[in-house]
Amino acid sequence: MSEAYFPVGPGLGMEENFLSLDDILMSQEKLPGRAESALPRLALLLGQGAGSAESVPEGSKLEIPLWLAKGLHDSKRRIISVELPKIYKEAWRTVFSADANVVDLHKMGPYYYGFGSQLLNFENPENPEIAQTILQTFIARFRRIMDSSQNAYNEDTSALVARLDQLERALFQVGQKGLNDFQCWEKGQASQITASSLVQNYGKRKLTEVDG
Repeated sequence: MSEAYFPVGPGLGMEENFLSLDDILMSQEKLPGRAESALPRLALLLGQGAGSAESVPEGSKLEIPLWLAKGLHDSKRRIISVELPKIYKEAWRTVFSADANVVDLHKMGPYYYGFGSQLLNFENPENPEIAQTILQTFIARFRRIMDSSQNAYNEDTSALVARLDQLERALFQVGQKGLNDFQCWEKGQASQITASSLVQNYGKRKLTEVDG
């Protein structure tokens, strides 16, 4: 029986994949910011008023969903300005550089890597440091995540994944699946290994060349 939904992976880096549920949910995460000019008829959407016709006054502090912040951001017109969420600021970058494994990423932001990559769409002098911290954090945590996934066969893994962001949880599941598939193979429960269609087609093409 075919699955009702085939999971679609998130986009890479600064790009989003609008067919990915993870990216859709990530785009709802909010950024602190400020209205650099009046925003007509956006008060209700931004939680600044009760009516759809109300405007957001210039200088208002905002909590803006990522998708809307990207749509309103214009470096020339200065419609809005956005601030860094605290987990991407220098103080937290220092914590990550000291020991990234101690941080509860799911509590601080379930889409730490994806959301942080999206922040690079906004002009910020700290962007190079943010990008470097995201990369180094992933490298520092990757080995522990995969080691944990490979040493938790038929166990309750809820405590192991509780502190992981969504990307790390997906990696953990991949590691678990690899372990389970290997265990099935060792027990002789795996399906028969066959050559891929690519290899089979290559072999047929070589035979045709020889016969010709």
